[in-house]
Amino acid sequence: MIFALLPPFWLIRMAVAAVWIYEGLWCKLLRGQPHELEVVRAVPYFGPRIGTFFLQALGLVEVGLGIWSLSAVGPLQCAIAQTLLLVALNASGLLFAHRLIHDPGGMVVKNFGFLVLVWVMAGLPPSAA
Repeated sequence: MIFALLPPFWLIRMAVAAVWIYEGLWCKLLRGQPHELEVVRAVPYFGPRIGTFFLQALGLVEVGLGIWSLSAVGPLQCAIAQTLLLVALNASGLLFAHRLIHDPGGMVVKNFGFLVLVWVMAGLPPSAA
């Protein structure tokens, strides 16, 4: 009965995947958000060289999470991976680059809302792939 109140399951998967693919492909791999490199470079020992490499690798991981979300394979493991990555990224950003993040509180609130959707997706019935 509760599933009748949800949007179509494919739309939930698309929403989660779209966020990861946008963040990974546009913001990091294509450098559509140059500010993100500044944030990564603020991490101790990263600097320009390692920071650039890390940002590119992170972009690939995020695109991979988007594709994994669409696949509906291992939804629980996918949700755990997304949660761990997002918590680690938020914690690192707040710890090392809080002065570069224009709205740290907003970042946390938005990512919390996104993770709720990730876990809704994880709880979809197996036939919802």
